Amino acid sequence: MLSYQHAYHAGNLADLYKHALLASILAYLTAKPKPLSYLETHAGRGLYDLSSPEADKTGEAAAGITRALAENWLPADHPLCLALDAVRARHGASAYPGSPLIARHFLRPGDVAHLAELHPAEHEALAEIAGFAHLHRQDGFQMAQAICPPTPRRGLLLIDPSYEVKADYDAIPRQIAKLARKWNVGVIVLWYPILTDLRHAPMVEALRRNHPEALVSEVRFPPARPGHGMVGSGMVVLNPPYGLAEEALRIEALYDR
Repeated sequence: MLSYQHAYHAGNLADLYKHALLASILAYLTAKPKPLSYLETHAGRGLYDLSSPEADKTGEAAAGITRALAENWLPADHPLCLALDAVRARHGASAYPGSPLIARHFLRPGDVAHLAELHPAEHEALAEIAGFAHLHRQDGFQMAQAICPPTPRRGLLLIDPSYEVKADYDAIPRQIAKLARKWNVGVIVLWYPILTDLRHAPMVEALRRNHPEALVSEVRFPPARPGHGMVGSGMVVLNPPYGLAEEALRIEALYDR
């Protein structure tokens, strides 16, 4: 069983970037009255406590969402801030939503959510807060391939693996190509880390080649601690909603300050 535990990293600079764009997409999709499907391949536990020993140990949230809120990186009416406010009103001032609870904030009656999480402890924690969704304790790519195209057909798929399995970098372009053929109207979103060894680069190049109309956005930031390999974060979005490219540029500019 894979050992990655996102509680050590929740709310860091990578999460802030990923969740700001995800919330923007969801806000756009749910502004229209048509129902949608939300799918997620690697959901995690869905809710994190930034006062936990895990968060304190790394300090990544302090350099991420905590700093961003203190310095007003995002306006109060930004979709991510609205989702964060709602989660903290429900779960306390140190709560931080993973992507499932960000989605929950925007989803409406009639929308359908499918969340996959294979890790038993993470799946058990997810089940406590994700009663709004269909939960799948299975490989997320298998879930997505089985469900796509979903009903409703309009919607969003988030692919957000831990990349502990290095073969993911080779497999993801093929997985996305199959999903895009099955679900050509779906907004398919991939998050990936930017590491010092640039192992992500061939994957991103393959995605650019296979999907030339996709939006590719990246940010860079200092390593969380000496020797830490992640120095940035990227998103590839197939069928990006109107205005997302401009929002991505605004978010990218925050990391250039």
